[in-house]
Amino acid sequence: MNREKVIFAFFIVLALTLNFGFFLGDIDKVIHHNEFELFAALSVSMICTVLKFGDRTHLGALMLATSLVADLQLVIAATLWGFAEQISGGMTASMMSSIVSLSGGALLANIISVILLVVETIVVRR
Repeated sequence: MNREKVIFAFFIVLALTLNFGFFLGDIDKVIHHNEFELFAALSVSMICTVLKFGDRTHLGALMLATSLVADLQLVIAATLWGFAEQISGGMTASMMSSIVSLSGGALLANIISVILLVVETIVVRR
């Protein structure tokens, strides 16, 4: 068993599950979405991006692209959360909807990344 591949797959699946955990719930209810879970999803997603830099294959490039998309959307979501809490005077339902929607886009990018990981694993086996 390749330890590097295990760590790589672990972080990809962890990014997906953390993002899913944040995304789950009513889209406009702040109580259903934890800011620490968003921070954890963003942190793990950035770790995944760093881990994907060494892969020089075509699938590796696609996986890096999906990771960059997830990072961008999660960074914007975290920035909006900070803006809502610190500058605009409090979280509103519309602001929470925007944050969760951005997280949903990142979730879709993470799902594509996991699908690419499975495809890569199947191709390597042959």
